[in-house]
Amino acid sequence: MLYLVATPIGNMGDISLRAIDTLREVDFVASEDTRRTGRLLKRHHIETPQISFHEHNEKGATRRVLEGLAEGKSVALVTDAGTPGIADPGYVLVRSVIEAGTAVTMVPGATAFVPALILSGLATHGFTFRGFAPRKSGARKRFLAVDARSVHTLIFYESPYRIGSFLADAVEVYGDRKAVLARELTKKFETVERGMMSQLLARLPVKPKGEYVVLITGHQEE
Repeated sequence: MLYLVATPIGNMGDISLRAIDTLREVDFVASEDTRRTGRLLKRHHIETPQISFHEHNEKGATRRVLEGLAEGKSVALVTDAGTPGIADPGYVLVRSVIEAGTAVTMVPGATAFVPALILSGLATHGFTFRGFAPRKSGARKRFLAVDARSVHTLIFYESPYRIGSFLADAVEVYGDRKAVLARELTKKFETVERGMMSQLLARLPVKPKGEYVVLITGHQEE
C-alpha cells in the first residue's frame, strides 16, 4: 500500500494521530526533504527509514517506490509541508501506482490554500486553485489570462521574492480586484491582509518574508 501522508504546513501540532501511526508502521518513507521530515519523525520518536523523493529525482525515486510496493512493502510519501500532489511532488507517483494496480490511500491533513480560502472572506462556493505561476512576466501573464473571465475565486501560491511582480502582473491582466494575501499560515506570525490588489501591492514590505497564498475575487459579469 502507498500512503499519501499530509504533514503540518507550519504548526507542528497539526499532524494527525493517523499520520503518526502510518509513518511509524510503513516500511519506509519517501520524503521531499529527508532532513525536514527527519525532524518531524524524531519529534514523534519514529525510526522509519527514509529515501529521497523530490522533483529532481522523481523518475528514479518512483521506480524505487514501485519496486518496494511490488515486494509487498508499505510506503508513505510526504512532502516538505502540506498535502502530497498539491503544488508538490506526488502526481506522477500516484498515477504510476494506479497503473501498476497497487493500492493507494490518503491520510488527509493540512493544505495551505484551504485555511487561506476560509479566512479570506471571498466566495468559497466556487474556486480555482492554480498553484505557482511561471517566474517570467510574459509567461506569467499568459498563465493568469486563462482565468481572466472566471467567476470563481482564484487561488495561487507565490514566493516572497516574486510576490510584488505577481501582483503587478495580476492587476494588469485582471484589473484592480479585491484580493487577499495569506502568509505564514498556522505559524506565530500568521497574517491575512485584505484589500484591492493595488493596495496590497503598495503595502508590501521592501523585503517580503514567508510563503504567500494569493486569493483574487472572480470576474463579475455586468
